[in-house]
Amino acid sequence: MTDREHSPTIVLNGEHHELSSATSALDLIAHVTGRELNTDGTPADGGRLGLALAVDGEVIRRGAWSGFPLVDGHTVDIVTAVQGG
Repeated sequence: MTDREHSPTIVLNGEHHELSSATSALDLIAHVTGRELNTDGTPADGGRLGLALAVDGEVIRRGAWSGFPLVDGHTVDIVTAVQGG
C-alpha cells in the first residue's frame, strides 16, 4: 500500500479515527451510536437520537447526513443534547 492508498482518517471528537471505507456522516453516527438510522437521520426504532453533528466547524443538518461524505482530514464533532442550562 502506498501513501496514496491509505484509509481516510478523520478527527472525531478530538481523536484520530480511521475510516474503513468511504463513509457518510449517517454511517459514522450509526456506527458511533450502535443504532440503525433511516436515511433522514432518525432512529429506525422510532426513539430519539439527541445528537448534533459538525464537520470542520459547520453544523450539518440531520436530513443531510446520508448525503454528506466524510473525507480524509475532516474534523468531526458529535455532541449530545443535554437538558438544563
